[in-house]
Amino acid sequence: MSASTAHADPPGALRTDVPARLDRLPWTRWHWRIVIGLGTVWILDGLEVTIVGNMAGRLAEQGSGIDISTAQVTTLAAAVYVAGACLGALFFGRLTDRLGRKKLFMVTLAVYLAATAVTAVSWTAWFFILCRFFTGFGIGGEYAAINSAIDELIPARVRGRIDLIINGSFWIGAAAGAFASIALLDTSLFAGDVGWRLAFGIGVVLGLVILLVRRHVPESPRWLFTHGRAEEAERLVADVERTVAEESGKPLPEPGESILIRPRGELGFLTIARTVTRAYPRRTLLGLALFSGQAFLYNSVTFGYAVILTTFFDVPKGETGYYFAVIAVGNFLGPLLLGHLFDSVGRKPMITGSYVGSGLLLFGTAYLFQQGALSAVTMTACWTAVLFLASAGASAAYLTVSEIFPLETRALCIAFFYAVGTALGGITGPLLFNGLVGSGEPADTTLAFCLGATLMTLAGLVEAAIGVRAERRSLESLAAPLSAVEEPAGTSGTAGARS
Repeated sequence: MSASTAHADPPGALRTDVPARLDRLPWTRWHWRIVIGLGTVWILDGLEVTIVGNMAGRLAEQGSGIDISTAQVTTLAAAVYVAGACLGALFFGRLTDRLGRKKLFMVTLAVYLAATAVTAVSWTAWFFILCRFFTGFGIGGEYAAINSAIDELIPARVRGRIDLIINGSFWIGAAAGAFASIALLDTSLFAGDVGWRLAFGIGVVLGLVILLVRRHVPESPRWLFTHGRAEEAERLVADVERTVAEESGKPLPEPGESILIRPRGELGFLTIARTVTRAYPRRTLLGLALFSGQAFLYNSVTFGYAVILTTFFDVPKGETGYYFAVIAVGNFLGPLLLGHLFDSVGRKPMITGSYVGSGLLLFGTAYLFQQGALSAVTMTACWTAVLFLASAGASAAYLTVSEIFPLETRALCIAFFYAVGTALGGITGPLLFNGLVGSGEPADTTLAFCLGATLMTLAGLVEAAIGVRAERRSLESLAAPLSAVEEPAGTSGTAGARS
């Protein structure tokens, strides 16, 4: 799988043009199959979070079949779900870099399916919360396996928009969960101890469909060649090229530069940690800032918005789903409509603008709320505008940490930033946010809004200062693989920047 060069390659090194061959492919149905097979996991997460948030009041009612309070659902169970996702990301992220993308994105989905199915038979608070932990454990592992696989299979020129749309599809699940909760909370249709149990069955059915589609998604050729499986990577890419050429009906353009790889043994955690913190300290700070800001905002809103509606605007518990569905649509439209600008205008201006812009809009929303100028409808309109921008930025946070670190560390880096950022913002967010909102005092809720706005604005300023211009660049040029070999003088290759 090596191209002829004027200089002999170092002993034990393999020259490969696999990354360049994948990046130069035209977009075809083959890529859509990858997107559908892998990207739909975000729909599951959105479905899970929204259904639980909107059903909190019904679960706490007498006759629900489970002895649990609203606070336990919206605060404790929410925090435990996020904690499980953080630990699952770290556990499965490490395995994804060691054992491959395909094995782990099958295993993590199976964990999610099992935990969700068992949640439906919960009879007491402790069992429900335990199930939420393992559901989050599977979802967290999905993030690491899925995002690394997608970025390694999608051409560089469209990586930004595709990643944003996939990550933004969380809100398709959120909208579906909101509408489903409306029907399932209707006691004229379902008994109080039946509707919420059926809600978890939706996730199981959707997950099984995804599992069937995902069986046909290939392993990442980039992962294969760095693990000494060069012939397998070559066969896989050759098959993909034939498929894409047939589907496009056009000859494929010539690939770009090749790189030299010397496969290494298993990398220890300390080696990976040193790579991230020492070789890329600015990128490490960037990832933490982006993840912490968006995690605080989003976990707070998704778990707590129904409480805001019922507490301050007297919206009936069974109708909160309508309002949340509107917010969910706005969240999905953000990445969908703005995504292409992250590849054309560029990562730095768009991430900065989306974070800072959403923060400023949220400060305005907090002011109007404190003045008593908002109704349930206008509050929802304000949050829709805030999250239209914030959703694009939050999706770009996953894109950023997935593309700016070496291939051998990619899944664990995604897991690390997700876990640390989410632990800082996603666990403390619901606890603090719901504590302030639950007081029933407008001033406390205003403070909660301002905290989210401040974190988003600060994260945007960090991006403006040290963000990476990654648009339309190959992954290997952004961060050279740890197994890459320095090119002999006079030969071509790619080099990864460090900062």
